Amino acid sequence: MTDLNHVVLIGRLTHDVELKYLPNGSPVANLSIAVNRNKKEGDQWVEQTSFFNVQLWGNSAENLKQYLVKGKMIAVDGELRQDRWEKDGQTQSKVYIYSRNIQLLGGKDGGSGNGAGGYSQGNYQSSNRGSYQPKPNAGNSQPDYDGGMSYGGDSGFTEDIPF
Repeated sequence: MTDLNHVVLIGRLTHDVELKYLPNGSPVANLSIAVNRNKKEGDQWVEQTSFFNVQLWGNSAENLKQYLVKGKMIAVDGELRQDRWEKDGQTQSKVYIYSRNIQLLGGKDGGSGNGAGGYSQGNYQSSNRGSYQPKPNAGNSQPDYDGGMSYGGDSGFTEDIPF
């Protein structure tokens, strides 16, 4: 039986993506995201931030490089991996997220806007199993800002969903 190793995070990039190429020509992008959460301490809510390293491989790394800039909000879907090595006789290790899918969220300025600035949540998707391509908009001329689900076209919904 295989164990479950699946991670989904939404956070902001802490720096512009670093794209490198391995000796065999494979592209790999290294990025880091900051994920905020609120924690109650006594009577006050305190914001805490955690930082996670992410690796993105293949065509997705090359195609998304221009969009992965500091401050940009993204969703990462992947798995945890651990690298181990020896340094000065000591075993070292590093845990990172091996990304299977990265989705761009928010506006093109990297802010938390409504996504009207050129591309929006759910409009672009990358996958390490295939090439980077825009998602279809179900015949609409404008991208939907709907959290990755399209309510236009022949879906049966006639009104905007309020959330």
